[in-house]
Amino acid sequence: MRGLESSVIKLRRKVFVEVARVAFDSEDVFSDIEAIPYKITPTEQPQYRESIYRERAIASERVRLAMGMSLNPQDRPAHITNGLSASNVASNYYEPPLMQVIPSACDRCEDNVYEVSDQCRGCVGRYCMTVCPKGAISVDPKTQKTVIDKTKCIKCGKCKAACPYDAIAHKIRPCAQACGVKAISSDELGRAKIDPKKCVGCGQCMVSCPFGAVADKSQIFQLIRAIKQGDEIVAEVAPSIVGQFGAGVSLWKIKAALKEVGFKEVFEVAHGADVGAATEAHHYATEVATGKLPFLLTSCCPAWGMLAKTQFPETIDKISNALTPMVATSRSIKQKMPNARVVFIGPCAAKKLEAMRKTVRSDVDFVITFEELAAIFEAKGIDMKTYDKEEPIHDATGAGRGYAVAGGVSSAIEQCVREYYPDVEVKIEHAEGLEECRKMLLLAKMGKKNGCLLEGMGCPGGCVAGAGVNAPVEKAAAEVKKFVDGSTKKMPEKDLYEIKLP
Repeated sequence: MRGLESSVIKLRRKVFVEVARVAFDSEDVFSDIEAIPYKITPTEQPQYRESIYRERAIASERVRLAMGMSLNPQDRPAHITNGLSASNVASNYYEPPLMQVIPSACDRCEDNVYEVSDQCRGCVGRYCMTVCPKGAISVDPKTQKTVIDKTKCIKCGKCKAACPYDAIAHKIRPCAQACGVKAISSDELGRAKIDPKKCVGCGQCMVSCPFGAVADKSQIFQLIRAIKQGDEIVAEVAPSIVGQFGAGVSLWKIKAALKEVGFKEVFEVAHGADVGAATEAHHYATEVATGKLPFLLTSCCPAWGMLAKTQFPETIDKISNALTPMVATSRSIKQKMPNARVVFIGPCAAKKLEAMRKTVRSDVDFVITFEELAAIFEAKGIDMKTYDKEEPIHDATGAGRGYAVAGGVSSAIEQCVREYYPDVEVKIEHAEGLEECRKMLLLAKMGKKNGCLLEGMGCPGGCVAGAGVNAPVEKAAAEVKKFVDGSTKKMPEKDLYEIKLP
């Protein structure tokens, strides 16, 4: 569950911190990487599993993913560091797929199963039996309580709806329930399996698994090694970063801490959002309002964009051609600093997939999440709760900074349209979560959203609810609001959309 400092989150953090320490300090990387599972589970008493061996096996796979490598094969022995030499700083992004299920961690949850619980009172009415269309429900003669024959059950849910005591449970695998694109099924052993052709990388399965069996790959090791070898590493930070390291931890403090770690410079991705807002306002006014396009989809969220392209290909030409804020900011950085290697630091797992695209690879060299950045700070001994250094940063307006929350993108574009094109009527719709996004796209396909600007956010709540955040969604959203309200400049200039980025 989001916002809880659960054991799963703590275990993930330990792995990232240990990998970061090895990257910063180790003189014998291979040996020190192999030792990490023993640091994660230092005693012979298991904490969460039935044996210490399973806990260490799971930790080993977490380490591999944290270093950007794929899981080891299950049918033959292999070291954690198997293939590490090929995971070099210069060329390695992520070996697909990005999201993976750790087999030894998956608890093989039952998926889409109806089962009578101990809340059944063996009532005389037996409404569940009455409504069952397949005769799958019978009465145990000893207890007079009902039971469901799973071989006959068609999972229609009528029994659950009819029970006056809510005694019938509908068991759904948490990761599958969280997946808005139906990319998760079961393998031959009953473990969760992700279809990489359907997966859009939003990471909601990862944050919903109570066993921490789903994880994404990281570039934290490669990034730190690049810093260590003296590369010109430049950070671009998403506007949702405010509030991620505690209330009162300003962007100015985060910038100072990043430079202490070894980043040469820090820029706001909200600048790219400002460019996007001005650009998409121009597209709306000149293409949708004039009837050239029936509707316009915002381009900000990569999971939303991938959903549209893969499941609604007829909408591809309706997706704004504005650069995403990540890419627009990165290109402007590389214009100023041609030798820079740009790191996007944000809340989003799907940005890792976006950075793998051939058209984006030359722009964005690394992508890490706030969760991974917190591990870097810890590995370097930086406690943001007590950190008191600051360095000013003023790259963006309140409009661009508002992209961090659901509705913020469309709100920024609407402000720009009303300011730049006062005679144009604006029709805005937005959806949160991929299932709701899919419904909105379906209505658009049916002609129900003509004349609209459609904003989709893959994560319910927007970017502050991404898979790589540290803070509870409500608190993070409140901090973003303060950040937006405190901005010295409220919205971008009209001609910002005319900026040409190669």
